Amino acid sequence: MARRACSLRRLALAMAVCGATGGAWAQQKAESTEARIERLEAQVKAQSARLDSMEKTLIEREFEIAELKQAIGMDDMRARGTASQPAPQAQPAQATAQQSQQRQAPVGQAPPEAENPPQVAQIFDQPSVLTPAGSFVFEPSLQVGYWANDRVALVGYSVIPALLIGLIDVRQVKITSATAAFAARWGVSKGFELEARIPYVYTNTDTVSREIFTGTAVDRVFEADGKGIGDVELTGRYQFSHSGPDKPFYVGWLRYKSTTGRDPFEVPSDCVTRCVGNATGTGLPLELPTGTGFQSLQAGVTWLYASDPAVFFGNLSYLHNFERDNVQRQVLGGAKESLGSIDVGDVFGLNVGVGLALNEKASISIGYEQNFIGKTQQNGQDLPGAVRLVTGTLLLGASYRFSDTRMLNVSLGVGTTRDTPDVTLTVRTPFSVR
Repeated sequence: MARRACSLRRLALAMAVCGATGGAWAQQKAESTEARIERLEAQVKAQSARLDSMEKTLIEREFEIAELKQAIGMDDMRARGTASQPAPQAQPAQATAQQSQQRQAPVGQAPPEAENPPQVAQIFDQPSVLTPAGSFVFEPSLQVGYWANDRVALVGYSVIPALLIGLIDVRQVKITSATAAFAARWGVSKGFELEARIPYVYTNTDTVSREIFTGTAVDRVFEADGKGIGDVELTGRYQFSHSGPDKPFYVGWLRYKSTTGRDPFEVPSDCVTRCVGNATGTGLPLELPTGTGFQSLQAGVTWLYASDPAVFFGNLSYLHNFERDNVQRQVLGGAKESLGSIDVGDVFGLNVGVGLALNEKASISIGYEQNFIGKTQQNGQDLPGAVRLVTGTLLLGASYRFSDTRMLNVSLGVGTTRDTPDVTLTVRTPFSVR
């Protein structure tokens, strides 16, 4: 019995020891699991913070890359020479939403086709970009030109090539002109606009010569000027196509020029009774006209082709001057001299140029313009001494955009033929109203 009681006590003690050990192990196990969970949560938080930091850095790098592309001309707007608005700095959450939307966009989707021609620094008369529908563009401009020409007339006969018996008429003609104009363009509909232009002209001419048949050795300066409203012009333009990548734009236009300026035949000339065959007086006008005196209609087409980072453009045109009947010229003393019908020559013109955007606001252009002018006829016959003329002008231009509605355009023209003004400077300041 005593031995059995001892065995029972040992069994009970062993069970107590096992229970105590198992409880401690279970408690230790529970504590280690909670610590492990806490460590895992801390690691997850650290990784989430690291991912947020990396995502923020990635967004900042993407904005920096976009700005670099825009600065070095890789942006598509650079090729068009338009002034784009800077992108607002998006918050990380907004940028993430935009990126997720871009990732959901279909892969390989073609870019939208451009609907308007690219804008370049204007150096020719015709603008490259049409006015949006329902908008107005007002364009004040000032053009200043200078032209100097020498003329030598020999009246007599030559005994030997080095000896002339007769009279020599030498004249130097210097012309200075300034034209202030105001043009208004209205976007009638998509791809169609109307323009009205009203010029105010001032012209001054200095002629240095020795009077023929007088035998004087003293130069005489004959000065004349004129100022007033010039010929009002009306123009309509229509864009034929809304082109896409690697395709040119075509804009057709039609311009009508009126005779609101002072007629060249209305200004008095330095002749006593008549100018044709009259040796008394110089035959030069005492005042200068402000218009051509002939109504004209001009049709043309303008094309533009964008090739990053340049824009190529050009123009073809034909101007027809309408014939005038019963023309009379006013001479000194108020007398009239009948000239019959006068038909001035038509003009065929062409030009070509290239524009380059320097940044989002500034651009430059260079081009060449040439016109072929026909002979002038009187009563169906060529005037004595009438010849065909060719005028050529090398043009340089620059533009700067202050805002979406206001810009400055400056162009310089240099004559390349004797019948072209030596230098022409034009300043335009168009601004739009929507």
